[in-house]
Amino acid sequence: MVQPETDTAPVPPRKNFIQLLDIDLRLLGMVGAFVVLCIAFDLMTGGRFLTPRNIFNLTIQTVSVAIMATGMVFVIVTRHIDLSVGALLATCSAVMAMTQTDWLPNALGLGLGNPLIPWLTILFGLLVGTLIGAFQGWLVGYLTIPAFIVTLGGLLIWRNVGWYMTSGRTIGPLDSTFEKFGGINGTLGATGSWIVGGLALAGALYGLYAARRNKMRHGFAVKPLWAEGVLASLCSVAILGFVAVLNAYKVPTRRLERMFEEQGLVMPEGFTQSYGIPISVLLLIFIAIGMTIMARRTRFGRYIFATGGNPDAAELSGINTRWLTVKVFALMGALCAISAVVASARLTNHSNDIGTLDELRVIAAAVIGGTALAGGMGTIHGAILGALIMQSLQSGMAMVGVDAPLQNIVVGAVLVLAVLIDIIYRKRTGGA
Repeated sequence: MVQPETDTAPVPPRKNFIQLLDIDLRLLGMVGAFVVLCIAFDLMTGGRFLTPRNIFNLTIQTVSVAIMATGMVFVIVTRHIDLSVGALLATCSAVMAMTQTDWLPNALGLGLGNPLIPWLTILFGLLVGTLIGAFQGWLVGYLTIPAFIVTLGGLLIWRNVGWYMTSGRTIGPLDSTFEKFGGINGTLGATGSWIVGGLALAGALYGLYAARRNKMRHGFAVKPLWAEGVLASLCSVAILGFVAVLNAYKVPTRRLERMFEEQGLVMPEGFTQSYGIPISVLLLIFIAIGMTIMARRTRFGRYIFATGGNPDAAELSGINTRWLTVKVFALMGALCAISAVVASARLTNHSNDIGTLDELRVIAAAVIGGTALAGGMGTIHGAILGALIMQSLQSGMAMVGVDAPLQNIVVGAVLVLAVLIDIIYRKRTGGA
């Protein structure tokens, strides 16, 4: 006997707490690993790792690598690699150091302290970095020389171009306004930091609201309201907590006294001042937002991921993959120049070893952040988190007293382990 058909619809599987929040498991795992790392180092250092002072230093030390890591995501997504970023940073740093201490004063009579010096310097450094990056992209895209070879040659060439440019000397002091981009010499203070934190929180909450509204408008399933509330609470705690920690780091009393003495004043008794958010961190936030918008909302970003997913199909669909390669490497060069500003400003001078091994740190940050070496996949926020994990690992080991050779061994092992975990994750999720 034939059984009559029923109209009973299949019951959808029940979702767990994480699935209801719709959080990327890879990102959640990275955040969890970062938290465990921080707690472990804090215990091993007797509570010195998670102090406001160390967190402040950790953020300004991460910025330079994190900025370049955002560009490395695009490079790796398009199935290329850039081994020259550390050397290119050194060349851009040398160019900008010579521009503000030698070339501009001699050519235009502009000395240190002139308000045009820092901005002309940065503009010239950006131009040099972009042109060098575009040239390397042209070699890769149009002459079809493998990116590995082009940028390996660039690693050797640009490092020594910077050396000859400065005759092997350390160049300094740099312009005081230029130095504000380095971190401790340029911060927003307590009030400015709370204003920026409030704006960031408002932007994050509006992003959650806009995403929910767009899903509802197109008929997609949305998270329960309580899940949205949990995410909003997590964003609030993360943003405001970060601002509160940085504001808790006070300017040393002796430095405040010198600042008042330079102005011919006497510091009031009991006067304190917070460092707050460094300008370099604010610069990283703006770059991260811009790169994320570029990746998700622009034709350029869509072409990058389409080319990385299937270069042949992308070219057949009308994408000029050669010109796209030039633009990606030019963008990488510009980001190297911005990182050179941050790195040299933090050191308050240009030194010959600036950016040494940064190419490895940048690639490691992008890969640990979930960028697939096979191309086609990667996120900007993942690369920044990867850079933060790398810097936390190195800083923590230094505070514990681990020798430098052993630090490099651990970092190398972590990189290999991160790639292995990523491969296993993609196999289990079907390449998602």
